[in-house]
Amino acid sequence: MNKKTIKDIDLTGKKVIMRVDFNVPLQDGKITDDTRIRAALPSINYILEQGASLILMSHLGRPKGKRNAEMSLAPVASYLADLLGKEVKMAKDCVGDEVSSQAAELKAGQILMLENTRFHAAEEGKAKTDGMSDAEAKQAKQEMKEKQRIMAHQLAELADVYVNDAFGTAHRAHASTAVIADFIDTAVAGFLMQKEIDYLGKAVESPEHPYVAIIGGAKISGKLEVLESLLNKVDTLIVGGGMAYTFFKAQGQTIGGSIHEDDLLDTAMAVMEKAKTKGVNFLLPVDTVIADDFKADANTQTVEGNIPEGWQGMDIGPKSIERFTAAIKDAKMIVWNGPMGVFEMDAFAKGTLAVCQAVADADAVSIIGGGDSVSAVNKSGMADKMSHISTGGGASLEFLEGKELPGVAVLDNK
Repeated sequence: MNKKTIKDIDLTGKKVIMRVDFNVPLQDGKITDDTRIRAALPSINYILEQGASLILMSHLGRPKGKRNAEMSLAPVASYLADLLGKEVKMAKDCVGDEVSSQAAELKAGQILMLENTRFHAAEEGKAKTDGMSDAEAKQAKQEMKEKQRIMAHQLAELADVYVNDAFGTAHRAHASTAVIADFIDTAVAGFLMQKEIDYLGKAVESPEHPYVAIIGGAKISGKLEVLESLLNKVDTLIVGGGMAYTFFKAQGQTIGGSIHEDDLLDTAMAVMEKAKTKGVNFLLPVDTVIADDFKADANTQTVEGNIPEGWQGMDIGPKSIERFTAAIKDAKMIVWNGPMGVFEMDAFAKGTLAVCQAVADADAVSIIGGGDSVSAVNKSGMADKMSHISTGGGASLEFLEGKELPGVAVLDNK
């Protein structure tokens, strides 16, 4: 990783503004999964130990540029305070005179949490252009970009140093994730960002072989570029989950009422052809657990080949588990993104959990990316057996595609 980190600079007496990813699930104002908060603790503790004061900023949910009390970061601030055993001051906004005063008063070792950055439309910098002429739309977009730069400048003025430790949003060119770096002299990575880039960078630039990629989830459309990119690097590509049915249909099989994308049948064939040309071992399920309804207590059966009308694929079958496990066993590098079935229902979690077990047992560098894969690994109780669990779904996919992430690109080079 050729980017400077918080360890490469002197933080003594500095004011640090750090972008974190505290977009955590909340239920009745209570945090139900604190993984993302805990992931930021090493950077937070290190910065405070260096004698700096710290301003934290994050988004939460999708308030669409409007203030929404249900998406306030206040519960996160108090949760963080309990974890750290020290006060975390909460700002009423993320920019403005009151926030500037609070930031100016911060002393070494103190923390201020800014309110949800997405309460301002300028954070994302997306203009609403519905019903506008081309000229009006162009004008609206320019005005919004200018507002985004103003917001980024206001955030930058709160501190001396910008740290990005939010890999989960690094693929977004938002005011708090990328544009802020235009207005501040020092921009570096936190420890979580460094770890993500180190592991994912290895998978992109110098993977060990045999290299096995496991791609699942509902749709091909969101993962097409990563499939294409991986075919240039991997020895084996395993495809499971909902996206497998598009491949089956492309091959002429009947898939009943299974989820699929008709507009990507030709693309699916092209991916399989590319795998053959590249000499990649391309594995699809050979049997499927099907159900007569999308319910946990539906009638089920396991079939090989065609899926009858009135039934839909819900998980990979025992022969597929055997096939996939055998391919994973000898891997030296594994990248896994997306479950093998509807794992949220215990009746259809067997395939995903078996893949999880196989990845955990392999003597390999294992990288888990994507929200559902992470949930599955946590559900399995095998999280500690994985080399790296990525905090960024979309960001990890784009990184694996070889795309430059705006939130990483803006950081200072070593």
